[in-house]
Amino acid sequence: MFRPLSTMAIALSLMLPVQADARPLVLAIGGEPDGGFDPIMGWGHYGNPLFQSTLLRYDAGLNLIGDLAEDWILSEDGLVWQLRLRGDAMFSDGTPLTAEDVAFTYNTARAAGGLADLTVLKEARALDATTVELELTEPRITFVSRLATLGIVPAASYGSDYARYPVGSGPFKMVEWREGEQLVVEPNPHWHGGAIAFERVSFVFGSEEAGQALARTGTADLVAVPPSLADAAPSGMKVLHVDTVDNRGLAFPMVFRTGGTTAAGTPIGNDVTADRAIRVAINQALDREALVALALNGHGRPATGPADGLPWDNPEAAIPGNDPAAAMETLETGGWTDTDGDGIREKDGLRAAFQVLYPASDSTRQALALGASDQLREIGIDAQPSGSSWDEIGALMHSEVVVLGWGAHDPSEIFYLHHGDYAGVDYYNTGHYANPTVDAHLEAAEAAPSFDASLAEWKAAAWDGETGFSLKGDATWAWMVNLDHSYWVSDCLDLGPLQVHPHGHGFPITHDLPSWRWTCE
Repeated sequence: MFRPLSTMAIALSLMLPVQADARPLVLAIGGEPDGGFDPIMGWGHYGNPLFQSTLLRYDAGLNLIGDLAEDWILSEDGLVWQLRLRGDAMFSDGTPLTAEDVAFTYNTARAAGGLADLTVLKEARALDATTVELELTEPRITFVSRLATLGIVPAASYGSDYARYPVGSGPFKMVEWREGEQLVVEPNPHWHGGAIAFERVSFVFGSEEAGQALARTGTADLVAVPPSLADAAPSGMKVLHVDTVDNRGLAFPMVFRTGGTTAAGTPIGNDVTADRAIRVAINQALDREALVALALNGHGRPATGPADGLPWDNPEAAIPGNDPAAAMETLETGGWTDTDGDGIREKDGLRAAFQVLYPASDSTRQALALGASDQLREIGIDAQPSGSSWDEIGALMHSEVVVLGWGAHDPSEIFYLHHGDYAGVDYYNTGHYANPTVDAHLEAAEAAPSFDASLAEWKAAAWDGETGFSLKGDATWAWMVNLDHSYWVSDCLDLGPLQVHPHGHGFPITHDLPSWRWTCE
């Protein structure tokens, strides 16, 4: 049984030998991967792979730039990516990185079926030592995002213990990993990206409280903190709030109950939320500013879609919120009335009532569920908050409303959440939504000849003037908030420009860790 280290024990464990003229960096940001550091199985999908390099990478403005690749081109038919690699890339064990390693990584990841979706990859081929081709089975413009998230592993030494002992061509190499306690890394001397200011970086794992204690004692230099505590930084540290597309919303079951079940035998459908009037009224009624204040202590912004502010977002697809009068009019028009005077509306004998499930361990989602429940009761909807385990949520998420969260740097997530082919697949289209027009727009976006050309179709999938998955269309979700990611940061640490973060606290903050610098002697 794991017993968390005391604050003193953690501080002592960090006192590892370093050069006299160097200053180590200590981070308490959470995010320890359960499965280790293997990009084949998904490590680095959200944030920095740390030990590995990728073919491309996103800069602070989310523009794609080269990492291992110096040049890249997509064939006119959209089926073949050809990339020319830099010639000086080396793994941390001193062996050269070649196109064979890239081909091996992509082919192995496709067969493994990990978090990186490579099902569309037909074959990766090394044409010579520095040229690789990635052939697809069909055009998929968002495949370019895989080029920026899948870390490359060495074909010669990759094996079953790789996740525990990673070797890569990224900026750092592993020194020690004590699961549940800390990860210690140091610069990879063979990295192609230039000098790093820290001889050693320690990632401390454990409770939020332990990280805060380390900050207060001056042991930690950067600590992830919950919104409720963010503004109380200790002496010598400043508060940092990072904009994100890390969203939270109410995912609706979209179909009526017919007795259908999933392959696991869990029920599908909800006769209340399958009625569009209910979903639209919820979106009209929610006071998202109040939810930001309640659940995030003001550190966030209202959400009206799954990709607010990103290039593929369609702001025209939103509808006004915080309008209970409009919500009640929508319900009345839809046949939902309070016939028995108990404050809850009914239609054809069915009460406007459902559960709102959230993971009991997540205080932010709990606050959102409670806040939304209070707001919806005012318009005659009984949304009953219920804290559960993820296993329980997984069994009920196709028939009850769930507080879920997403947010990515590429629009493929929009496809997974709304295309009919993903109905009931993992946590994606939990509501079993299917709209052929939306599917056609999503497919047209993926088949576009360029990423810029795809943007109009992503936006049309949300709302094309007549239909869409958005609040103005089928209202598949009631999006509530986009979280800020909040940190306490040493006054002596300069992080430089920061990306808008994707879903998930933890390693996204380290995306540009190699360029961080101390500013104090």
